[in-house]
Amino acid sequence: MAETSLHDGVRRRILTQETILVLALSLGASAVSALISFIGSVTRPGGLKDQAATLNTSYAPGRPWLDLAWQLFGIATALVPVALVAHLLLREGAGMRAIGFDFARPFSDLGRGVLIAAGIGSTGLALYLGARAGGFNLTVVPENLPDVWWKFPVLIASALQNSIVEEVIVVGYLLRRLDQLGWSPWAALAASSVLRGSYHLYQGIGGFLGNMAMGVVFVLLYRRWGRVGPLVVAHALLDIVAFVGYALLAGEVSWLPTA
Repeated sequence: MAETSLHDGVRRRILTQETILVLALSLGASAVSALISFIGSVTRPGGLKDQAATLNTSYAPGRPWLDLAWQLFGIATALVPVALVAHLLLREGAGMRAIGFDFARPFSDLGRGVLIAAGIGSTGLALYLGARAGGFNLTVVPENLPDVWWKFPVLIASALQNSIVEEVIVVGYLLRRLDQLGWSPWAALAASSVLRGSYHLYQGIGGFLGNMAMGVVFVLLYRRWGRVGPLVVAHALLDIVAFVGYALLAGEVSWLPTA
């Protein structure tokens, strides 16, 4: 009995260390970065809505092919923690199928993802506009890429990368590890949701609260379906609409804030 207890203790310690390392290499580090950015924003003169947080920026202005190489490099390296999660789950004997990131139910995942995106999209935009008007959010500039042939493919690839990294790590992987460590479902939900909100703090309080609420919904749906596939689809659609929509509409409609 004592040997079994010791073995369980070692396993828990290894899983805890593994989880901390995965987060430190990915969204945990992003949360710390977002917190520092948020502190810098609130300590500057003027309101948050007069400041901007820019995503998908140009790395090499005036040099399109070099810029494209940097964009693709950034997207590829951001996916490395997902590859690490896949490796760890495979060593465990489970693989990505254990969190529902596979092609076992493509049409179901797609249909559910579309419904989630439709339900969250308009609400999220309204919350963002309201938070910015109230001075709780920075102006979020979803893209600032040059008008070149690869602009929209890169924006779509960036949206896919964001959705895969976030849903695989902050929902599928994190909840699986917290369950194995004996966390209650509600404690795991809180941890996942607060983490999601935290790495969006660079947008302001509105970004934190809105994404935390989205995290609660996503965790509950994951618990119900046992798959991150629909969440990846939903998140990708939301980001594609945000990135591509901004590129097409910025400066053309009065209600869309620009930097």
